[in-house]
Amino acid sequence: MLNKVNFPSDASKRCNYETQILLKQEMAEDMTELELQYRKKRMAHWDSLAGPKNLPDRPGAFYQKLLQKYYGLMVSPGMRVLEIGCGNGDLLASLKPAFGVGIDFSSSMIETAKAKHAECRFVQADIHDFSVDQPFDVIILSDLINDLWDVQTVFENIGRLCHPGTRVVINFYSNLWRIPLAIVKSLGKGADLLSQNWLAPNDVINLLRLAGFDVISSQSKILLPLSWKFLSVFFNRFLANIVPFRWFCLTNFIVARPATDLEASVKKPPSVSVIVAARNEAGNIEDILRRVPPLGSRTQIVFVEGHSSDNTYETIEDLIKQHPEKDISVYRQPGRGKGDAVRLGFEKADGDILMILDADMTVPPEDLPRFVDAIASGKGEFVNGVRLVYPMEDQAMRFFNIVGNKFFSMVFSWLLEQPIKDTLCGTKVMWREDYRHLADNRSYFGDFDPFGDFDLLFGAAKLNLKIVEMPVRYRSRTYGDTNIDRWRHGWMLLKMVVFAARRIKFI
Repeated sequence: MLNKVNFPSDASKRCNYETQILLKQEMAEDMTELELQYRKKRMAHWDSLAGPKNLPDRPGAFYQKLLQKYYGLMVSPGMRVLEIGCGNGDLLASLKPAFGVGIDFSSSMIETAKAKHAECRFVQADIHDFSVDQPFDVIILSDLINDLWDVQTVFENIGRLCHPGTRVVINFYSNLWRIPLAIVKSLGKGADLLSQNWLAPNDVINLLRLAGFDVISSQSKILLPLSWKFLSVFFNRFLANIVPFRWFCLTNFIVARPATDLEASVKKPPSVSVIVAARNEAGNIEDILRRVPPLGSRTQIVFVEGHSSDNTYETIEDLIKQHPEKDISVYRQPGRGKGDAVRLGFEKADGDILMILDADMTVPPEDLPRFVDAIASGKGEFVNGVRLVYPMEDQAMRFFNIVGNKFFSMVFSWLLEQPIKDTLCGTKVMWREDYRHLADNRSYFGDFDPFGDFDLLFGAAKLNLKIVEMPVRYRSRTYGDTNIDRWRHGWMLLKMVVFAARRIKFI
């Protein structure tokens, strides 16, 4: 669960926090002479690049601006952010953290950062020998790991700076760019790099796993790190996201989270709210109440009725009176569409975990406990149902609906950089705290989704939540008719994909 930790605004408390930063200023006694020389050489190198040489019109300045844009899409303002290898502090400051700390082993870089960005805290330290006693929401390593002596040790040290919802965001040069960067360096046009580690994305993913992290997403960015107007836009916004051009991007981004502590996660069973959007579903309401099993420490059922032409609302009211032992509530949605109903239900729900159950029960209520187990155990932070694994009952989904779902599956897996096999399965589960952050950031995509599925998927991806998929057996509807028009709604979905691509990929 992505928890946003508020940092105290009182200045004395902030100063007190700074005194809690524990630094090992002297090199470890067991450090080899080779490692010592390696660190000293790099420290001197980056000291020489600080100060007057670090100007906005340098050749690498456009590349740095692109990095700020991409990090800004992955890190919401108001978080507690630590940047390791912060340089002059421009990237950290651009993210507008509630509390930002930058670490760099170059004293000259730190002095420059302090002078430029007084709103952030900067500390001279080496991450190999660094620790603090409070966690951060986001930890950034930008163009750093190729320069480290021991990447695994650094990742292990970072683990001590995390809470369960921390996101570690890393970018590093692609090995394919070694020769071009060497040529640029020889011409004195930038690329101020010493010899680098040979790290491919799979190497970094493996090292993160060895250090106790789960990888959420991996993607490549920036084909043209030069400000050449139209060409820069065309290469970096469009070609960089398309195979085979994306294979030749300059930098790789990886987002990871601390691996799950399963024992700790099950000590306090969470409460669960089941949101049921119901329109013309009067014949299913009693079965829903009968078949929804006990979930977590408390099960709340929230019905949102959507302008039915039958007696759905009255049926729910009567059953609430008949079952005073159950925690049931009903609301009439003010707008239209399932998305509007789900948003109202999530707003009214008070459980720790929020989950959607379609009122037609094509996904059996008996499957809900496995969704709760998946999210409560920390295996995922957003659990998405998948109807396209097991055989379906006859007429459960028509042929063209299956084709459409598979098409949107491929498109969304590409858009979100996480495998999404079924975008329109109604059963989706997330933590209420994460939904609150999603709602706070909804303005980025806007209120464009009448179904609700894409609003949640896009929002979860924007928050870098770990999405896991739960296969279910899709059943035939037993009462009423579907509210989905496959052709009209399919056209709406295509328009939403184009809109989302502009906000997620082609930026």
